Amino acid sequence: MSLVLDGKLLSKEIEANLLNRVAALKEKTGRTPILATILVGDDGASATYVRMKGNACRRVGMDSLKIELPQHTTTEQLLAEIEKLNQNPDVHGILLQHPVPAQIDERACFDAIALNKDVDGVTCLGFGRMAMGESAYGSATPAGIMSILKAYNIEIAGKHAVVVGRSAILGKPMAMMLLQANATVTICHSKTQQLSEFVQQADIIVGAVGQAELIQKDWIKPGAVVVDAGFHPREQGGVGDIQLEGIEDIASAYTPVPGGVGPMTITTLIRQTVEAAEQSLA
Repeated sequence: MSLVLDGKLLSKEIEANLLNRVAALKEKTGRTPILATILVGDDGASATYVRMKGNACRRVGMDSLKIELPQHTTTEQLLAEIEKLNQNPDVHGILLQHPVPAQIDERACFDAIALNKDVDGVTCLGFGRMAMGESAYGSATPAGIMSILKAYNIEIAGKHAVVVGRSAILGKPMAMMLLQANATVTICHSKTQQLSEFVQQADIIVGAVGQAELIQKDWIKPGAVVVDAGFHPREQGGVGDIQLEGIEDIASAYTPVPGGVGPMTITTLIRQTVEAAEQSLA
């Protein structure tokens, strides 16, 4: 029977620890950690994600500062809002909710976030520092995956990890984090030819390609560790990027969908905000 890598359970354990850390910080400094969230436009899913992050802040005793901007916001206007938050000493972390409207240069806005407040790990500078082994906040989803693997004592060093996906905030940083942990890493994507042949070699497979059940379970070798970072709504509650039905008979460990990677993404964002506050208020 496979080990279930329960991100939901782990996130609750981490939140309990963060609740104590925030309480201690408040007692010591009289200050409350604050995560600023920026939502541009009227995308319903984005509004839901921002609300979930605000709820997570409240669960650990933090505050959230909600910045809501209209659909027609320009790059220059968004950059000005980010700079205000960079200069605000009461704000310890900044989250710009992806995606922003098409007229905005999202990369320029991500990179405008101060490194010490980049708790979602979205800046090029933060990525570069992380890839070089220097201190930086990791992109929330891959950093959450690394926390899952560590919590469940999954051996990484010397293993062949195959990451299917190459996005700037998931696939690429995931590969670099695994490399930093001494895995041998192969990066694949939706245009990789003979994708199944690469997946069959994986000791650790990470599905991060954004296509429902693209990775077939019969591609996965017995005993592999299966991490599914995808989520696609379905009538029965959703599926990931990997075909998980029956995976418990193949994998040595796997993340369920839902309840695996997803909860750890938000928890990692909150944890990194607490860390930023502790450093700022030390």
